[in-house]
Amino acid sequence: VQLQAYGGGWVQAGGSLRLSCAASGHTFSNLFMGWFRQAPGKEREFVAAIWGATGNYADSVKGRFTIARDNSKNTAYLQMNSLKPEDTAVYYCAGRSGYFSSWNIDSLYHYWGSGTQVTVSS
Repeated sequence: VQLQAYGGGWVQAGGSLRLSCAASGHTFSNLFMGWFRQAPGKEREFVAAIWGATGNYADSVKGRFTIARDNSKNTAYLQMNSLKPEDTAVYYCAGRSGYFSSWNIDSLYHYWGSGTQVTVSS
């Protein structure tokens, strides 16, 4: 399975970005998809995850970020609104075959994309 994340960039605080994660080599509808991020000097942290149409979010992004997926395009998305400087990080998409409940634990994901940089300036 290959995952490729893209769509990062530079944006001013309060702005928006949409990240995409294209998957290949797996039945996409059977992939539990997640987004994680890692800021300089910090550990990787959970951002959002989706199974079917149900999304789950870290408290730090709830109400600002929306995770979605289009199974016909084998792609997951992360719409990020009201961005803050503390959202600056490398964002990674991740996948795991089938449903599981510990969707916020990065070590339980099977597949990882290469990451895309998001920089939010104040």
